[in-house]
Amino acid sequence: MSIVYAHSLENRPEEEWQTLECHSLSVGNKASEFAATFFSGEWARLAGLLHDLGKARISFRDYLKRVNGLLDAGYDASDHSHSGAGAVWAVQNLKIGRILAYCVAGHHAGLPDWIDGVTPGGALAVRLQEDADILQEAAVAAWLEGQEAGLKAVSLRPPWPFKNDNMSDVSFWIRMLYSCLVDADFLDTEAFMAPDKTAVRSHYPMLPELAKRFFEKLDAKQKSAKDTKVNRIRAEIRVACEQAAILPPGLFSLTVPTGGGKTLSSTAFALKHALLHGHQRVIYVIPYTSIIEQTADVLRDFFGKDNVVEHHSNLDPDKETQQSRLAAENWDAPVIVTTNVQFFESLHACRSSRCRKLHNIANSVVILDEAQLLPPHLLLPCVEAIKQLVAHYKVSMVLSTATQPALPGLNNVREIIPPEMDLYRRLKRTDIVIPEDRQTRQTWEEIAEKIKRHTQVLCIVNTRRDCRDLYKRIPEGTIHLSATMCGEHRSRVIAAIKAMLFAGLPVRVVSTQLVEAGVDIDFPVVYRAFTGLSSIAQAAGRCNREGLTEEPLGKVIVFMPPKPAPQGELRKAEDTLIDLLATDDFDVESPRSYPRFFENFYAAINDLGTPFRDWLEKDARDFQFQFREAAAAFKMIDDQASATVIVHYGGNGLLIDKLREGGPKRDVMRHLQRFTVNVPRHVLMKLKESGLVEEPYPGIYIQASLPSLYSQIFGLDIYRNLPDVEDLIV
Repeated sequence: MSIVYAHSLENRPEEEWQTLECHSLSVGNKASEFAATFFSGEWARLAGLLHDLGKARISFRDYLKRVNGLLDAGYDASDHSHSGAGAVWAVQNLKIGRILAYCVAGHHAGLPDWIDGVTPGGALAVRLQEDADILQEAAVAAWLEGQEAGLKAVSLRPPWPFKNDNMSDVSFWIRMLYSCLVDADFLDTEAFMAPDKTAVRSHYPMLPELAKRFFEKLDAKQKSAKDTKVNRIRAEIRVACEQAAILPPGLFSLTVPTGGGKTLSSTAFALKHALLHGHQRVIYVIPYTSIIEQTADVLRDFFGKDNVVEHHSNLDPDKETQQSRLAAENWDAPVIVTTNVQFFESLHACRSSRCRKLHNIANSVVILDEAQLLPPHLLLPCVEAIKQLVAHYKVSMVLSTATQPALPGLNNVREIIPPEMDLYRRLKRTDIVIPEDRQTRQTWEEIAEKIKRHTQVLCIVNTRRDCRDLYKRIPEGTIHLSATMCGEHRSRVIAAIKAMLFAGLPVRVVSTQLVEAGVDIDFPVVYRAFTGLSSIAQAAGRCNREGLTEEPLGKVIVFMPPKPAPQGELRKAEDTLIDLLATDDFDVESPRSYPRFFENFYAAINDLGTPFRDWLEKDARDFQFQFREAAAAFKMIDDQASATVIVHYGGNGLLIDKLREGGPKRDVMRHLQRFTVNVPRHVLMKLKESGLVEEPYPGIYIQASLPSLYSQIFGLDIYRNLPDVEDLIV
């Protein structure tokens, strides 16, 4: 029998190609090692041995020869697909072979659905029928004859999901097995075809060394900090976190008022806990790209600038190295900082590139920052993912927030902060003033008059339009901050605000809620348009943050804006708080009010994500899953409702020219990500019709080169109808 190859090398003789046997064994061993964390090593090994079985086909061998110029270039190769053969073998030879069939059949194209739905593309039921004949091909049968004893020798014990009644265990487990397979396949192929990449992977300090650096820096920071009441309490919070680290792995909550130092204290807990219990990495999950850089920069200062891997859409490519780019592919670094979008969408993904990292979430400590910001329409699948990771994959999850939500279905959550620390009373730095008359609304002119009385003041409103309307009624020199500004623009403005506050200069800011979650700014007075309780509490975290104004306390003044919040989750949060305030015993400043608010708020949401149970649980006993349906529906940002527009800002004209000339290449698009604004689809259509936005490539939108269309104050002017007169002057 001739040698069967898995991969070729350009301009190299066949003797230097990688054999199928070598590749399959290596992938099986790597996948087994990855899956050992969740006691599924032999299942992953067999997936690795089977995944490229179809490459034994004559048609695949001819394909390799043709692409390397060893066959006539005009040779019309027949079908040489290979991923279905191993799936067929698994179903024919294993009682529950469909488990491996999903992984093997999808190791290139992504986890398939059992049957085609609204996202068609190679349903497994169809593939198993269409590819059954491949095993009968003479070359494949001959290969199997030599390998089948080894395949059947793999000892598969019934996996733990079948010992439980929760059928979501099974689909989640398949996705984790799939992650082990595809990452092992990527890594082994890379090691053969691009060894220079493999050489720079994973050269990070081990977690114990990073922990030593972190605590040395944290001790030094604590010693040099001013002796203030707030800093003394922050030190107590750190101690409580480190003491709680000895607790067994599982689900934790860290409930600390905003400004209590959760970032560093939660990291201290994570590191101590990881070292005590053998966790491999710390993953910090943050709700918004607008604040991730701030957190990543803080952690870099403690761990070293090259030892924190950021993975999110808004990452500045200039901060990347080849090593960090490779680590972002599969999260094999010890410290990862990412977003809710990247974390939870990956846990529900079907594509191999998104799923590679999943097995490296296992055996980690995950800090879920601002846990109250999980999107309600996806709450149930998010909670289910948290439960799966904690129950079966040796993950310790920390729900870190000032306003701890009542997440449905999460049990045995252990609070890190002892109740006797009484943090909310001791860290009280503001008075929150709720309007007694919640029926009468104020005009923007009335609100503007009140804001004008203060030299340092922040006003937070509910929508981008509100932000613009109020700004226009406040004196020149006020700062506007909203998501109509691109990420680079917002970062510069926030840095300027911090510098002005630090210098004690007058500064008035009108902003949307983008400043509420984690943006480290400190105003003596904050105005907040009426909204849900958690947003009001987060707004209060931008007021008297350092506790320097004790008498009087910082003022958080809630007002009734001209119009209620738009229909949807914002309106339901607003209505929930109005109803609760009508009761006699509801105190907006008590931490006991937060779970009550969230219970009522979630009850008002019509759908918290129940369709995912139909796709991933209903037919689990028959191993019939709709992985692609679930992946397509799990979008934390609705790309059907909005689109991204690349804007002209900060001298990025050369980058835009590169895009126009060379198309949407990865490097250019990554650099341009910081110069984008999300726009509602209906607004985008109007801008296109007016010639204000161009579409040089399908789905790529660029702001027209009109000087006034992107304002240094407002960002992208999505509310205009016609070009300014100045734009028409040549």
